[in-house]
Amino acid sequence: MVRTYDVVMTHKLDADDFFIHRVQQHCAEFGLNFFLIEPTWVQQFYEALAKGQIWARVLLNLHSEHHQPEDIYHRLVRLAAERNVDVIDPPDRARAAFNKAAVHPRLLAAGIHVPYTLIVPSTASGTFQLTEVQREALGSPFVIKPSMGYGKRGLVLDATTEKHIERSMATWPDDNYLFQRKIIPRNLETGPAYFRVYYIFGTVFKSWWNCFNDHYRLIQPGEVSESALAELESVSRRIATLTEMNFFSSEIAQIDSGEFVVIDYVNDQCHMLSQAANPQIGVPNDLVAAIARRLVEAASQRIKK
Repeated sequence: MVRTYDVVMTHKLDADDFFIHRVQQHCAEFGLNFFLIEPTWVQQFYEALAKGQIWARVLLNLHSEHHQPEDIYHRLVRLAAERNVDVIDPPDRARAAFNKAAVHPRLLAAGIHVPYTLIVPSTASGTFQLTEVQREALGSPFVIKPSMGYGKRGLVLDATTEKHIERSMATWPDDNYLFQRKIIPRNLETGPAYFRVYYIFGTVFKSWWNCFNDHYRLIQPGEVSESALAELESVSRRIATLTEMNFFSSEIAQIDSGEFVVIDYVNDQCHMLSQAANPQIGVPNDLVAAIARRLVEAASQRIKK
């Protein structure tokens, strides 16, 4: 007999217990059985799935390494997709959306405001030279980031020469690197005009995120104009339409001109550390709980189809 789970979730961080517990709670409320594929069980789960001993209707992927095909979670998510598990989000789609070098020109073509960017392959690291026009467009200092990087690893915020690509390569080997103009958000009384916007199956959640100290804060009534909130939501929906992603976050800055610029395009496997666990860099508890509920609600709707 095949053991079937309604919802399974890949996850690696014990510090995200608040989010995990909310997912478990909402699964129970929707009458769904649930299994957490944490590091202790991932190898056994993979082997049982490969043998046809277990199956899942929906897999919420909160951990797999897109840039490491040998990673057990990466292999598990791919196997699940091959076995017709409804993976949120499907691995090929998520990897394509996460690839900044591939997504950047698509966003640009769609009219979404992004920083001036040059895409430099790693193979050109020893020979690539900026033209004077490119130097002027990039400004100084400028930003270098790996195409498949996350968590600030490989991120260089004070680059002044093309040779600084080596600093990024040393900490995050990748095929391509983005040279980007450094975007400075408007300075408000409450902090920088910098937002983290979450898209979950058509629902958009918005929060402040201080890019200088990683602190999240819920947007209070009257702090942001209705037109600005509508623009943040519109940008998130346009990215979702372009990438076909169902669950991701984006970092969006508002500059002095009032224009919104998308800094980090598509973060899937969103950081769900709660402020209950870490008040300094955690996501507000109410927002974490709302995201968990929307994910389980969407999973339930997909299972019933």
